[in-house]
Amino acid sequence: MNKNKVILLFAFLLALSACKTKDRTSELNYMQNVEQIATEAVLKNPVTTIQKGDQLAIFITAKDMTVVKPFNQNYSSAEASQYSTPSTNAPAAQILDKSTAPIYQVDSNGEIDFPVLGKLSATGKTLVDFKDEIRDRVAVFVKNPSVSLKITNYKITVLGEVHNPGQYTVPDGQANVLNALGLAGDLTMYGKRNDILLVRNEDGHILKERINLMDANFINSPFYELKQNDVIYVSANETKEKTARLNPNTGTYIAIAGTIIGLAGIFITIFKK
Repeated sequence: MNKNKVILLFAFLLALSACKTKDRTSELNYMQNVEQIATEAVLKNPVTTIQKGDQLAIFITAKDMTVVKPFNQNYSSAEASQYSTPSTNAPAAQILDKSTAPIYQVDSNGEIDFPVLGKLSATGKTLVDFKDEIRDRVAVFVKNPSVSLKITNYKITVLGEVHNPGQYTVPDGQANVLNALGLAGDLTMYGKRNDILLVRNEDGHILKERINLMDANFINSPFYELKQNDVIYVSANETKEKTARLNPNTGTYIAIAGTIIGLAGIFITIFKK
């Protein structure tokens, strides 16, 4: 009779453990109500705007590269002749990939000092809008110019309970919260998914936002699309905090105690026989 009670108790504890595991697993799933959110919000195109302190790689091309040489500071005539081809898009892309395109720093007034054109206001404009503006200004002097532009210092930082914390450079200048967590290898099982901190420096003002990954509505937040130098911090959940407070040898002690109890049970059974 006692043996049956022990078996039933063991089965009950096993079932209870399975239920708890299932509940814990459900807590790890992101955006559990995503079906309630419009699909367009997930697929929306991120729009990156230029900020003070950004470094912009800008390169002007044309059929005759010597004509646009004055617009490309620190660019040699030898390099210009190398890319004097009818195709104006490919050379610019190659130059940018090699990181040899002229770099312009957006100053504290939100402007860059561009050759020939002078001071150009950049902050608050999208990359596409600013590129079109430069092209139109250059077109006054050059026939059918092409402009390539990208942000070279677009970086985001992910810290805390992620697998690979650190600072990441985003080449295309576009990222959102999920992209950033993906770059960092996603959250560990100890990451608090319903309370992620995002810190943003916007024109000298520090903004803080709490993000709940369990609720798909966060993709409609203005903080879903990241900006340059955003910092994401993932706090540890209660399980990690409790584990940190335990003696590091606690698990070993429990295992030894369990073994001793098991052996004692076997000896008692043998001697009773």
